[in-house]
Amino acid sequence: MSTEKRFERTLVTSALPYANGHIHLGHIAGAYLPPDIYCRYKRLRGERVLFIGGSDEYGVPITLSALKENVSPQEIIDRYHAANAEAFARLGISFDLYGRTSWPLHIDTTQAFFKKLDEGGFVHKDDVQLWYSEQTERFLPDRYVKGTCPRCGFEDANGDECENCGAQYSYEELVAPRANIPGDTSTPVLRHSAHWFLDLPAFTDKLKAYLDTHPEWRANVRGIAYGWAEDLRPRCITRDTDWGVPIPLDDPDAAAKRLYVWFDNVIGYVTNTRQWGIDTYGDENAWEIWWKDAGTRALYFLGKDNVPFHAVIFPVMLMAQGDYILADNVVANEYLNVFNRATGQSEKGSKSRGNMISVRWILDKFAPDAVRYYLCANAPESRDSSFDWDEFLARYNGELCDVVGNFVHRCLTMTVRNFDSQVPEPGVLDEEDQALLDFLPRQLDEVADALERFRFRQAIERFIEMGRRANQYFDVKQPWVTRKTDPERTATTLYVCCQVVRALCTAMAPFVPFGAATLADIIGITLPTGGPEGGEDGWNAAKELWPAGSPLQKPTVLFPKLDKDEIALRAEEHERGEAF
Repeated sequence: MSTEKRFERTLVTSALPYANGHIHLGHIAGAYLPPDIYCRYKRLRGERVLFIGGSDEYGVPITLSALKENVSPQEIIDRYHAANAEAFARLGISFDLYGRTSWPLHIDTTQAFFKKLDEGGFVHKDDVQLWYSEQTERFLPDRYVKGTCPRCGFEDANGDECENCGAQYSYEELVAPRANIPGDTSTPVLRHSAHWFLDLPAFTDKLKAYLDTHPEWRANVRGIAYGWAEDLRPRCITRDTDWGVPIPLDDPDAAAKRLYVWFDNVIGYVTNTRQWGIDTYGDENAWEIWWKDAGTRALYFLGKDNVPFHAVIFPVMLMAQGDYILADNVVANEYLNVFNRATGQSEKGSKSRGNMISVRWILDKFAPDAVRYYLCANAPESRDSSFDWDEFLARYNGELCDVVGNFVHRCLTMTVRNFDSQVPEPGVLDEEDQALLDFLPRQLDEVADALERFRFRQAIERFIEMGRRANQYFDVKQPWVTRKTDPERTATTLYVCCQVVRALCTAMAPFVPFGAATLADIIGITLPTGGPEGGEDGWNAAKELWPAGSPLQKPTVLFPKLDKDEIALRAEEHERGEAF
């Protein structure tokens, strides 16, 4: 299996969100928190890792938003790129670069991809029938037209795909089409338009061979990718619009069209890596080692709706370039839905329904660590999960606060008060002491193993288990009793507990980085931040015994508990559609 190979560096990308609205918790759970946790862990290990993200700023969703607000597409993308970049930063999503597909550099990168495909004979021009509005005298690509899905009967399907059932179909199959443009009341008609297509079928054998080398991929990715590979068809990669990357051809039919957003979107990862290299080193070629060197392991994180683009179409585009590496893993999550307290049922979350929760809204109400913890503990890895306000309260308070936060606070409080604000000198270790000390490095390995396999829920459960074991030990040893009768026993107990605190500080850092940073300051340690150049292995360093005499500061509450009444208030606001 490819995961057994030793790589020199890791490139991590996460799907680019459209810059036409505020990011919400569904986005975070699917495509952004998992890679952030993974990259933070890799940095702690001292490994070379580069985390690339950015805004998707072309395509129909952008122009539709502009039409509805009667502003320019540029105004839309400028507004939401800035807002989403800020929201990511507030939540602690630690991109090395959060870029833009509207950059001139992106036009250069995308057109170079297209030219290479065209030169290789993998792009051809064809005449197709598309919906056309005679009222506005324009073609209606993608979301510019709505209608009834020919597969499931959903009455608000897009021109070529259904968000309800996931079906993709040709434009003429759409039932009862209607224009989706403000003020356009006409019934669309079919007209011929020339477009360019990517010859996916030419790569059928190569794509299947590539997929066959990755049996370790998640079932949802393999299922979707193989489904496409068994029935590859030429894919239209242009659209009738004036917003996007120009088609680099001397052809009169190309002038009024642009490259399809899902063609240029994935190339945005390459653009943003190029920009990172220029910004960091002033080197226009620094990006190539991350995309063309066999020593790089590429990982793509996304929601399952984006699997075809990342596990089928983008690999084909890269294969056709001739010198790019392919993803070693495509990590796709299922959907984060919303639990409706009134009906007792889970329902699909969406901005249009008014039931999704924006990142900016929830971070105005709650600490980022609380949000991160619950989303990871409830991650939709193998099946859909739901955001449930009562569960949010119960899991955060009952696990992170009561198990980890409480242990850390009572251990450090007693140690600071009774042992001159330093790790005490231990006496003779008994079996229970040694058992807990032996458990710590093994459990750190267990957390690491889960993270390496992209099992983030399991990883956070193993982290919490460290706190549970520590609380059991603390309760059995009763240092609040022995401090009056057996100072040496108390010192030994708290010495062991301090070792747990040290290990917990490192183990929590990928999941709840703000609390970890606060704890690191209290106990006087440095958590390596690493990055593209690598660094010290702080993860393995946490397995070493922490010397007696190490200074400590008075602890603060790392994870303040959520208030039940506050949760009820926010849940009511959410139900009224105010959480966006």
